[in-house]
Amino acid sequence: MPAKTAKAPARKSATGEVAARSPRGGVRAASYLGADGLVAIDRVADRFGLSKAQLADTMGVKPETFHRAARAAAPKTQGRITEMVEIVARVADWAGGEKQALAWYRAEPLPAFGGRTAESLVKDGKAAAVRDWLDHVATGGFA
Repeated sequence: MPAKTAKAPARKSATGEVAARSPRGGVRAASYLGADGLVAIDRVADRFGLSKAQLADTMGVKPETFHRAARAAAPKTQGRITEMVEIVARVADWAGGEKQALAWYRAEPLPAFGGRTAESLVKDGKAAAVRDWLDHVATGGFA
């Protein structure tokens, strides 16, 4: 009888999106969630060694977004940070760690997207396309 593998529990953000779709990335992405089930902005900034202003720039939101709890918990903000964390968590093993994955996210031109970065694609609402592309590459497809 084959051994059962433990799966990380699926958690949803305020937008209803699952925090991570891959088992390995899911553990990392879930570690950014606070007790309320929302992505903890301070935790993300600390883990990546960013100020809140730098994190806001990376996410494509105004730095003032983090000054009020209601704005930080808003579906748009939570959706954007969830997408960013999910993608960074997916590539962390390939990149050599979370900080290297963030550097990839922010700076690596993706030929499949005309040389745009994952960051610019997520800012334009194309996180699903990046996730699909990462799935394609992970299963042996060409980049």
